[in-house]
Amino acid sequence: MTEVLAHDILTRAREAGVTVTTAESCTGGMVAAALTDIPGSSDIFHRGMITYSDAAKQEMLGVHAESLQVHGAVSEPVVVEMAEGARIAASADIAVAVSGVAGPGGGTDLKPEGRVCFALATASGTQVETVDFGALGRANVRAAATHHALELIRGALDVD
Repeated sequence: MTEVLAHDILTRAREAGVTVTTAESCTGGMVAAALTDIPGSSDIFHRGMITYSDAAKQEMLGVHAESLQVHGAVSEPVVVEMAEGARIAASADIAVAVSGVAGPGGGTDLKPEGRVCFALATASGTQVETVDFGALGRANVRAAATHHALELIRGALDVD
């Protein structure tokens, strides 16, 4: 299913002359991999950023230390900064950012295992949302987050 979605994104982005980038934490590059698994993806995907640590988020994407301290890496304010920073760094039309608690463990009452924050930045603005996938296990949370991020990109291509 992810491959079909990635093909659709490539086709739509190519037709629209739009470029896409990613800023990933808990997915560790899985969104970028899904896109670049498709031959010809270099037409629309020039780079992606895996920013697993707070330091990487700050250095590569311009996420503010205060945002990380106040809200934590798994938060809507931080993924907004990630997406907007990635869009600028890559000179891309669309940027998706993902940060979450994939598990197992590592979650808290406030940020349980399976909670993932997403942001999508375009020239029209940035949308943000949080999805609780539940404690599905690390591989399943990461796969669900990857699919959701790809759906967000495809949705942006329907609008832009």
